[in-house]
Amino acid sequence: MTVWNRALQQAYGTQGPDLVMLDLDGTLVDSVPDLHAAVNVMLSAMGRAEASSLNVSHWVGNGLNMLLRRALAEGDETRALALDEQLLQDAHCHFDPAYEAGVHHATGVYPGVNEWLQATAGNCRHVLVTNKSRRFTEPLIASLGWQDYFELLVCGDDLAEKKPSAMPLLYVCEQLQLTAQQALMIGDSRNDIRAAQAAGIRSAAVTYGYNHGENIADSQPDWLVNNLLELLAD
Repeated sequence: MTVWNRALQQAYGTQGPDLVMLDLDGTLVDSVPDLHAAVNVMLSAMGRAEASSLNVSHWVGNGLNMLLRRALAEGDETRALALDEQLLQDAHCHFDPAYEAGVHHATGVYPGVNEWLQATAGNCRHVLVTNKSRRFTEPLIASLGWQDYFELLVCGDDLAEKKPSAMPLLYVCEQLQLTAQQALMIGDSRNDIRAAQAAGIRSAAVTYGYNHGENIADSQPDWLVNNLLELLAD
């Protein structure tokens, strides 16, 4: 049986949460190197200057459309949102095949993630809630051998809204017939925490993710951890 740390036992009872929803990029895997490489393929093909890995790490978190918009606008949010749709489609023509070619080879699983998944398997229900498109999520999960860990994958193009909307999290609770009080959301960015707060779900944030260059503590998650294993008892 999984033994959760004292704080989670106080919040959920000794059995811990019945449902744990997990973000993917920046929480379970470091996807920036693969995204960075594909973004630069796209920028070069479109005659633009290449971006730094640090900039790409600040641009991720709102789905691939926003990543490409930010890359084309050099991080300027106003320009990014105003970009012509045809330009975005052209960007996808260069980015998508480049990223798809590399996404099968996961860049790096963060320390403690595999151990946490193994320790909690069978003791709580795992659901992946990501803003990444299903086209790229499924092969990545398969490349990691994680298919059996997740009861459900909710991707950025599955519903009408994605994080920071509460919709994906509430959808999961509805599908699994669980209440928000039985759930925990784990993520690395303000989008994860805002979605959890909007859904009335407790949240844990990891400190090592991307979060647009901001301190994740500013989003006021219920718990802050440096490693997923900190959620378990010593």
